[in-house]
Amino acid sequence: MKNGARSVVDKMFAAFAKGDEDAFVGTVSDDTVWTYHGTQVIPKGNFEGKEGVRTFFKNIVENMDILNFEPVEFIVEGNKVAVLGHEHQRVKRSGKELKQKWVQLYTVENGLITKMEEFATSEVVNGGAS
Repeated sequence: MKNGARSVVDKMFAAFAKGDEDAFVGTVSDDTVWTYHGTQVIPKGNFEGKEGVRTFFKNIVENMDILNFEPVEFIVEGNKVAVLGHEHQRVKRSGKELKQKWVQLYTVENGLITKMEEFATSEVVNGGAS
């Protein structure tokens, strides 16, 4: 049987894959805190509450074409879920393509994500338009 915390994270990833902003935001608590530690290319950011997570989602879909997004390994311990994955994206404005490897750490309480912290590394795989 799948862990409840893992099910919530899976639901969030499914909403992201479909581009369903409302379903994505529906997986988080009112007081959720998301911390993106940034990479060599993408700046860090802190996102608080449902509106912060909505901003996090919009920043991605409005600025990037996701060419591949793959959560690869899940490590679950109680209400904590660690996800290791990778992605390939294109910056809409410049055409620059990035590949990232990441670790995302989730805390789930009462069926909602209360905290997410992401650590990532980026590699530019092409320079985009000149």
